Amino acid sequence: MIEVRSLVKRYGSHLAVDHLDFTVEDGQIFGFLGPNGAGKSTTMNIMTGYMGATEGDVLLDGHSITDEPEPVKRSIGYLPEQPPLYTDMTVEEYLLFAAALKKVPRGQRGEQVDQVMEMTGTFSVRGRLIRNLSKGYKQRVGLRQALLGFPKVLILDEPTVGLDPKQILEIRTLVRELSQKHTVILSSHILSEIQEMCDHLLIIHHGKKVAAGAPDQLERELAGPPALELTLRGGAEEAIRVLGSLSGCTALTPQPCREEGCCALRLEQAPGADLREAVFTRCAQEGLPLLELRRNAITLEDLFLQLTADDAQQTPPEEEPAPDVPEEADGETEEDLP
Repeated sequence: MIEVRSLVKRYGSHLAVDHLDFTVEDGQIFGFLGPNGAGKSTTMNIMTGYMGATEGDVLLDGHSITDEPEPVKRSIGYLPEQPPLYTDMTVEEYLLFAAALKKVPRGQRGEQVDQVMEMTGTFSVRGRLIRNLSKGYKQRVGLRQALLGFPKVLILDEPTVGLDPKQILEIRTLVRELSQKHTVILSSHILSEIQEMCDHLLIIHHGKKVAAGAPDQLERELAGPPALELTLRGGAEEAIRVLGSLSGCTALTPQPCREEGCCALRLEQAPGADLREAVFTRCAQEGLPLLELRRNAITLEDLFLQLTADDAQQTPPEEEPAPDVPEEADGETEEDLP
């Protein structure tokens, strides 16, 4: 289990992470969400030991990243948004080098490299120069180095950024497979991806936690009961008179309607209410033709925009720069690999 306790990170006068607390249970795929500049990458860098916190601590199975950095670092594999690849090496050379940096025993390095290649389905490119790989394969190489040493926890910062739809699906499938043996912390701006893959979500804004829970739980608790969108034949005044007295109806608001001789309404419901059957029955009793009835449920994207709404007027604060990535050598690349 990972515990982040009262984490604070300041860059001069700027507070990037503001007393952040959360827990990641073993075996979870944990989604980490927030707008640019919210403090996600800073938090991940502190969790991996890449940088120190101003205040607070991170514990993995009771071991502090501050007081016992070695056992914690050995238990975490990290894929930053830009994988730290040495592009003048072949894939196999780079992975053997990464295994040595991670202090994998010399006699086990070759076997581990073979194992992570098999897990990621990339044996075919082991002898290629990294600079000649497509972006999807470079992302896979970065993921392989994170897997070396078979850490208990994988932290993946935007693992699908810049990939095409096919590559995104491949990475999603791989992450699901990895979650069977690893705890995965996943940061992404693709909300549908987070909603589909993650067991638990944390949304942060200006370095603070603003929401946490399972995706469906957040939608229920923060969105409230979904409104009903109605289209009826007749005038809005008559429809409001007929439906406005329904128990559990808190508001009826006319909406734009393009159908001649019809009206559209938005019906807000009280918590716990579901008025679909009552609306149908009342319309039938009153001879008011009901042409359309649907629930307008709020989505995770709607919730995210509500919780981080003030970003539209503010310039996002800068985060600590990501680790330096070696520049790629000049030359042609091969985007399509066998």
